[in-house]
Amino acid sequence: MSAELNFKPPQSALWQFLKYVLVGLLTNCLGYLLYLALTYAWGMPKLTMTVLYSSGAMVSFFANRRFTFRHDGHIGAAGIRFAAVQVAGYLLNLTLLVIFVDRLGFAHQLVQAIAIVVVAVFLFLLTRAFVFKTKPVKDGAN
Repeated sequence: MSAELNFKPPQSALWQFLKYVLVGLLTNCLGYLLYLALTYAWGMPKLTMTVLYSSGAMVSFFANRRFTFRHDGHIGAAGIRFAAVQVAGYLLNLTLLVIFVDRLGFAHQLVQAIAIVVVAVFLFLLTRAFVFKTKPVKDGAN
């Protein structure tokens, strides 16, 4: 009977993605507004992105762990995997800024807005497959 009480039906990838988008919209809208305000006040788009990315990643870990992926595995192991994925996302974001702002001369506001979407999809795929992956349930297991 205890196994029945702990049963969580698997979530579809679409449902997880929609919840991920909701968390992302809330955190990224606030983050982007802060990005615009801080770069207006003191410039330095890459430093501003670095600071905001780090704080946003921490919020994202806890929100997505519980709300999006309903992960109940070891928090430390998931945290290490999450950090690795976030570093990859950060490097992707930084690369987009360097290429499109520094080299090609696009406005950093536009590039960062697009980068948020590109990095979000990248992070969802890695987070679902690597950080909070669900383990298949074996037949006959309690």
